[in-house]
Amino acid sequence: MDAMLPNGATIECSNLSSPLQVLRMLGAGGQGEVYEVNFAGESLAAKWYFPKIISRDTGLADRLRDSIRSSSPSPSFLWPTSLLEPTEESCRRLSIPAASFGYLMDIRPSGYVGAIDHSAARVSISLRSIVRACFQLSEAFDALHSKGQCYKDISLGNLFLQPETGDILICDNDNVEEIGKNRGLAVGTPGFMAPEVLLGKAKPSADSDLFSMAVLMFHLLTRSDPLKGQMELAIRCLDVPAKRKLYGDDPVFIFDPDDQRNRPDPDVHRAALITWPIYPERLQRLFQKTFGIGMHNPAARVRTGQWCEALSACLDSRLICPHCGQEVFAEAGKPIRCWACGSSIELPARLLVGKATVLAQSENELHPHHLNPFATESIQAPIGKVESHPSDPSILGLQNLSSHTWKAKLNNAQTVNINPGQRCNLSQLELIETHLGVVSLVR
Repeated sequence: MDAMLPNGATIECSNLSSPLQVLRMLGAGGQGEVYEVNFAGESLAAKWYFPKIISRDTGLADRLRDSIRSSSPSPSFLWPTSLLEPTEESCRRLSIPAASFGYLMDIRPSGYVGAIDHSAARVSISLRSIVRACFQLSEAFDALHSKGQCYKDISLGNLFLQPETGDILICDNDNVEEIGKNRGLAVGTPGFMAPEVLLGKAKPSADSDLFSMAVLMFHLLTRSDPLKGQMELAIRCLDVPAKRKLYGDDPVFIFDPDDQRNRPDPDVHRAALITWPIYPERLQRLFQKTFGIGMHNPAARVRTGQWCEALSACLDSRLICPHCGQEVFAEAGKPIRCWACGSSIELPARLLVGKATVLAQSENELHPHHLNPFATESIQAPIGKVESHPSDPSILGLQNLSSHTWKAKLNNAQTVNINPGQRCNLSQLELIETHLGVVSLVR
């Protein structure tokens, strides 16, 4: 199929001060095509809609205008920045319908991979990065809902991940709408839709977003579908009525503590059985709540803030197995055993930060919320980070990532300053007085 906009084409838009030049097509989907364009010397992305979508979704342009006026709720969204309405002369020259339009957005940076590729095990991403991605997803949806908007159609196809950092980008934001308006056609993606939306009992809302977000996070953490277990295997043909039963009429979480009808099959669903035990019970219980009582009671679903608290605590409990090098999450009061090699692991040194405990392991971080009990969990601006020595990984240091000088009390009673950017050897450390509070080391 030929692209709607040829490479090199110039498009003048009535609402823009400079014309767009089409550089190349980046991809296409069910709604339209996405192009890399040059606008006033800047490389951006433009989504251009198929005429059939414009004729069917009569509220699309108004939704985009509303989103552009409200601005992006979070940097995690590839948000529309300008509506593209071509002039009549441009439409004639390019042989496109006069009612054609699209929108402008930032171009996705290099280095991001599709969440669908991670779920299919086509890329390798650390557990730390995946937990960070889930945190950022919860944080982004919290910001969206706080602005009175809902996404309506989150799924693996709408999310991109940066494997090294866990940073995320959420695309296809043209279905976002003020909660309660529901002017668009989108209601969700099969397998991710809340049961009440799938069954036609309710319109998309913040509560249905919470269900879809939990499904997406379960995919990210386990590379598995939370509702596909032995009940799916009993279905000969997974047609529309079968999917309706599996996801709407009688959905059962594969790890529901009270209903074992849909447990994972040891041969077909190995990924779920391997990955689920990796995560702390605190995080598991949130899935059991959303996919348990929250399955048919939208108000009982886990809120974004609760997810952020549990995911942040998960990152704090992360350690590296000294026997095989795999990432493991410790649980307070329980013996630590590596899920990968089965070895027992001694509890490592801990950083006591207020009421929080952060394991002194490479790449674990200190954040303002550790020292301020009234601060909301956030992982975007750490004040400190544990690092291993480049020539001897067993030697750990704490780097000061803040702009303030810290005072460290060493185990020989000596006191030294740790300036911004400097590191302190943890083997010599007793405590640190940061600008936000005291951090103690317990061995």
